[in-house]
Amino acid sequence: MSSQYYEGIGRRKRSSARVRLISGGSGNIVVNGKPAEDYFPRLGDVEILQEPLHHADLTDFDVSVKVMGGGVTGQRDAVKMGLARAIVKFDEEQRSTMRKGGFLTRDAREKERKKPGLKRARKAPTYTKR
Repeated sequence: MSSQYYEGIGRRKRSSARVRLISGGSGNIVVNGKPAEDYFPRLGDVEILQEPLHHADLTDFDVSVKVMGGGVTGQRDAVKMGLARAIVKFDEEQRSTMRKGGFLTRDAREKERKKPGLKRARKAPTYTKR
């Protein structure tokens, strides 16, 4: 394994991912010690997290990911953002490509907290007159 790597951290909802882009690889993606196809079994998830690589036309890199927290979608999007940030560290000229693709913008939406007296964050119990 090559010692030269570029690291990016991505976040989405409650998930955070540390992504390492390792030069001189064969395009393998490993997430928490498993192949990406095994870690993200939903159809289309692996293709979505590979979008930054396709936009930058990078194929000879291995990707190592440590992701924690949140659910499947949050983790997938955190990995995608971390991968884009690692690509920008590797080649600063890719920043405009990553920015146009929307990979560097943090989606700050979080789950709203539940309020007292309500069933959920905004759903109130059914009103009864009598």
